[in-house]
Amino acid sequence: MRGVLVVFACFIGCFLCLAAPVAAMERGPVTNLPLPRFVSMKASEGNVRRGPSLTHRIDWVFKRRGMPLEITAEYGHWRRVRDRDGAGGWVHYALLSGARTVLIEQDMTQVYARPDQRAQVTAAFELGVIARLGECNLDWCQVTAGGYRGWALKAQLWGVAPEELRE
Repeated sequence: MRGVLVVFACFIGCFLCLAAPVAAMERGPVTNLPLPRFVSMKASEGNVRRGPSLTHRIDWVFKRRGMPLEITAEYGHWRRVRDRDGAGGWVHYALLSGARTVLIEQDMTQVYARPDQRAQVTAAFELGVIARLGECNLDWCQVTAGGYRGWALKAQLWGVAPEELRE
């Protein structure tokens, strides 16, 4: 009987460990999409406001089309976003795109033909380059920029969560 209780306790413990992350995932009240999540700037220019309406003051303007941003909240047609440096505010949803991009975080990030550091290097991207995001496994993501395509270490990119997998 004691062995059955130990097995049952282990089963319950494993179930709670697996269920906790799912239960903890927050969903946006407007879109029902996960929060936080990454998007990109659709427009070449976008006002960043102090609050979610046109009456709120413009704090600054994002001026980089394709820049990855993280949505942290939703309110009507507005999304609270933050950039790589943590600066953020409210942006109208029409200025954002679901197309995924990443920011290169390390100067001369090597891009490989396969997700393997022994593979052929196909390019090296400078710090601050915006690349289109493709597939991702636990450690690598496929990126495209300037006509070059390959795999980069996920740790050298901003705009993709460390645990995120993409097909």
